[in-house]
Amino acid sequence: MDFQYLFNSSGEWIAFRQGPDVFDERCNWIGWLPWEDNDVATREGEYLGTIIDENRFYYFDNRPHRWHPGHSTYPAYPAYPVPPALAMYADLPVGARNIASLKKKSRRNRS
Repeated sequence: MDFQYLFNSSGEWIAFRQGPDVFDERCNWIGWLPWEDNDVATREGEYLGTIIDENRFYYFDNRPHRWHPGHSTYPAYPAYPVPPALAMYADLPVGARNIASLKKKSRRNRS
């Protein structure tokens, strides 16, 4: 099964992907990849963000409206990942921003 750590532009670990499902650091299911590309939908089927450059997870303002994928079935509980080291800083691509809600959760969980 595919597994990948996902980071924001500062190099903070904010989520991970296991198969088609995306989880936050605390293994809460936050979304999935329903469209056969790297765009992630929330559990409710709305655009959450895009995985780019192997391990970066950003929100793009200019994404066109997508067909609603419906609701995913709840995934099996993932294996808890070992927290990775910080990734290197990366410039945000044009039209992208960090996913604020995940960054805030990340900071709260570390206290």
